[in-house]
Parts: sequence; C-alpha cells; structure tokens
Amino acid sequence: MVSEHSHDTGETTPLALKILVAGGFGVGKTTMVGAVSEIKPLRTEELLSEAGRSVDDTEGLDHKVTTTVAMDFGRITIRSGLSLYLFGTPGQDRFWFLWDELSQGALGAVVLADTRRLEDCFPAVDYFEHRHIPFVVAVNCFTGSRTYAAQDVSRALDLDSGTPVVLCDARDRDSGREVLIRLVEYAGRMHTARLLESVG
Repeated sequence: MVSEHSHDTGETTPLALKILVAGGFGVGKTTMVGAVSEIKPLRTEELLSEAGRSVDDTEGLDHKVTTTVAMDFGRITIRSGLSLYLFGTPGQDRFWFLWDELSQGALGAVVLADTRRLEDCFPAVDYFEHRHIPFVVAVNCFTGSRTYAAQDVSRALDLDSGTPVVLCDARDRDSGREVLIRLVEYAGRMHTARLLESVG
C-alpha cells in the first residue's frame, strides 16, 4: 500500500498519492495547502468582486479578500518513498464542476470545517460519502471559535461510523501534516477492506 518494491533490485519505488483538501468557502483550504507544501504552492486565487458578493457568503469572513477559482496544488513528503500531491478544491457551488475532475484517482480527502459555519462542509461530506472516497474531517480551530469535542462534530455532521474527526490549525505545518497522516492511514484501511470484500 505504502511502497512498491522492484523485483530486479529490491529497491523501494517512490509512491505519490493524490489527496483533496475540500470544505466550505473561507475555511482555510488554501492556507493548509500552503502551510504543509514543501514546494511553492500553485494557487489560482482572484480578488473577491462586488458582483460575487451576492453569491459568496462572506459573513464572519471580514478579512477574506480572495477566493480560489480552480484549485490549489502542493506537495509534501510524509516519509522516504511516500509523497502526497495536494489539490485544494474551490469552495463555492459555482465551481463544483471541477470537483469530479479533481477527485479522479484520489486516495482520499480532508474536509476542513469551521465550527462557526459547520453547515458549510455538509456538501463536501455528502460528495465524498456518495462517491465512497475516504475522508477525514479536520476542524480548523479559528481564533475565537468555540471548541467542540470530536464526537459532537461527528454527530452534528451525521458522519458514518468510524470517519475520523481531528482538530487542527490550518496555518501550522506540523498540525496539517498530522491530519494528512491520519487520512493516509484511514484511507489505507478503507481501501484494503474494500479489496478484501471484493476478493471474498
């Protein structure tokens, strides 16, 4: 799952896995990708326009002046031989046609959540559940937001049993890295279980 071995040399072949970072508008997707990426992240941000204010809910996001219009892209090496390619999805409904393309071949996803606007991540949760893409919910602990226990967030989002909920700071590299490790471990177990079911 994590590495492949060459039959000729016994050397480990590097493995790259595709991960999506999703969630509602302004939840911290671009911030997280930028914080953990070991390369300069690719960003497709544009300034919020007056025309867009009628469709983009910026309540509680006083300092947000840009929005992702296609995707964010970054890369992080988890350990020798294992790298993650991170694709941050746009949060607004009008850009969701991009999600199907971005989700092709993804191992799993991180759904970022803000407890002040928890309902904003419902669409992302539904998207991944219906497509059977493993995901973890990462609660981005914004300054001034109320702290909830993981089980409370799980109940509020009506998550399937076993779906991990973790607390994080999207601005912190180590925090984001721990979220990604948790996702890789969980997605690995899910894919293995499905493979065994199909074989059995």
